[in-house]
Amino acid sequence: MARPPAGLAGLVITIDTLSRYDQPASRGAQLLAALDHLTTASSVRTRIDRNRLAVMGHSMGGGGSLSAANTRPTLQAAIPLTGWHTVKNWSSVRVPTLVVGAENDSVAPVSSHSEPFYTSLPATLDKAYLELNAASHSAPTSANVTVAKYSISWLKRFVDDDTRYEQFLCPAPRGTAIQEHRDTCPHS
Repeated sequence: MARPPAGLAGLVITIDTLSRYDQPASRGAQLLAALDHLTTASSVRTRIDRNRLAVMGHSMGGGGSLSAANTRPTLQAAIPLTGWHTVKNWSSVRVPTLVVGAENDSVAPVSSHSEPFYTSLPATLDKAYLELNAASHSAPTSANVTVAKYSISWLKRFVDDDTRYEQFLCPAPRGTAIQEHRDTCPHS
């Protein structure tokens, strides 16, 4: 189990898109541009481990996180939250990916977005699919213990390489908040 090097702390950033109409590929490029700025030009760049970066996004930002993972295989993790993207084949992604969908999503229905995203990811990839029970497209944008628990566990496992978090990911999580779960356990 690896721990962050002394003096380096976790850092989370959020970004606004250039336009609310930016498509997922553009959002993915913007996510990577933000990481590049952070690691090369920001005032905190010397405190960031460039080998421990991940992306996460909601809706078209979720599609953007898949685009970013496809573009940059050196990322440690990707988490599309109720992702939307016109591309359905992500077979070239090499980044551990947790796909979160919502059962009652009418904007990005799981049958045409999250499920095809997950099934197209390589079988040999560390990947998981978590479908929220009776949840809508906006479920990840408000307080949601299930999204938080599994997203944090995924990031801790793959960004920090902390295998203690596997117990929350494998075996398949169960509960009333989860409609469906699939994964490629074990992760180690």
